[in-house]
Amino acid sequence: MKKTALFESFDELDIRVGRVMSAEVALTRKPTYRLTIDFGPDVGIKRSCGAYRNYPAEALVGRLVIGVVNFAPKRMGPEVSEVLVLGVENSEREIIYLTPESDVPPGAAVF
Repeated sequence: MKKTALFESFDELDIRVGRVMSAEVALTRKPTYRLTIDFGPDVGIKRSCGAYRNYPAEALVGRLVIGVVNFAPKRMGPEVSEVLVLGVENSEREIIYLTPESDVPPGAAVF
């Protein structure tokens, strides 16, 4: 377990629901997708790169995901990731996206 954090640290994060618009193979060393995600009118369209090998690219399009949208961009080889899409690792060490239980609009805030 990590050390106790102040609530203010969590409150600084802008975590939103987004809808994946496209998923393409990214130009990185490891198998990675470049996701284009719609985070609604307040945040707009953002890109994220991640190693999500257990998902076929076409299965990601239209899927709702949850992401931190106010981190500084991160370079991954020639790619730039603007958003951290949240997920958990299963017993096979595959990343499983966190997603809302029901349909919500892109841009909905997580709290």
